[in-house]
Amino acid sequence: MNVSPSPALPQRERGTQARNASFFDVRKLAAFPPLLAALLLTANAHAGLFSDDEAHAKIIELQKQNTQVQGKLEAMEKTSRNLHIDALAQIEAIKSEMTKLRGQMEEQSHAIETTQKRQRDLYVDTDTRLRQLEESKAPPPPVVVEDAKAAKAKKVTGGKSNAIPEPDMANNDNPANEGKAYDAAFSQFKAGNYPGSLTAFQSFIQTWPKSPLAASAQYWIGNSHFNLKDYNAAISSQQALISQYPKSPKVPDAMLNIATCQQNLGDGEAAKKSLEDLVAKYPLSDAGEKAKRRLEALK
Repeated sequence: MNVSPSPALPQRERGTQARNASFFDVRKLAAFPPLLAALLLTANAHAGLFSDDEAHAKIIELQKQNTQVQGKLEAMEKTSRNLHIDALAQIEAIKSEMTKLRGQMEEQSHAIETTQKRQRDLYVDTDTRLRQLEESKAPPPPVVVEDAKAAKAKKVTGGKSNAIPEPDMANNDNPANEGKAYDAAFSQFKAGNYPGSLTAFQSFIQTWPKSPLAASAQYWIGNSHFNLKDYNAAISSQQALISQYPKSPKVPDAMLNIATCQQNLGDGEAAKKSLEDLVAKYPLSDAGEKAKRRLEALK
């Protein structure tokens, strides 16, 4: 009787065979080192796929950030260029405005010079008329009357007098010389020779202290100091006019000149007080009208 083999090996035998097969496989792989290394590298490569994806994502994120930074830099450069252009435009506008201001200043300077010339001419005309008026009121020169004896002697000698003639009046007492001296001093002032006019007017007052033109001469002494920019001396000269010739028509002009000198010296309060005094005492004078306008400008 024949016995058929078992269709399946016992469990213990199957486990032993599996272990033997695995040991055999490892020993086979160990016999081929290059093949084992290749398999290990392939396994590591599959294991690192997730890390490469994260690095790629980081790179993309950094690229986005770099793009944003570049955009900001470009915006800043554009803004800087715009600011530079605006600054250049503002500089050009300022230069243009300065040019206009210089032109206006030159025009104002010319206008001031023209006004000053007109004022000088007006003073000349007014002073000339005043001098003519004062001269017309001056007493006529004395007339020398020959006595009877002189007339008789003159008749006896055929019309020629043997009497000793009266000496001519001194030059200082001659009204013609007085007028010529004043005109000469005033011509110096009109010509702009203020040192010369100052000396000439001072000499005039010393020579003819009681002349009807003495007050005018004193005024032009102060005005000569003013044009020489010696404002303190001008103030003193005009104050002398006011005190020595209080009824002179030149007093309002002297007060106005004092206020101008004080203003040029930087004493605004004193100048304002002088203008107020002028308006109070001589409101209808030409100098008083000018003082009113100056006071309005100070408000």
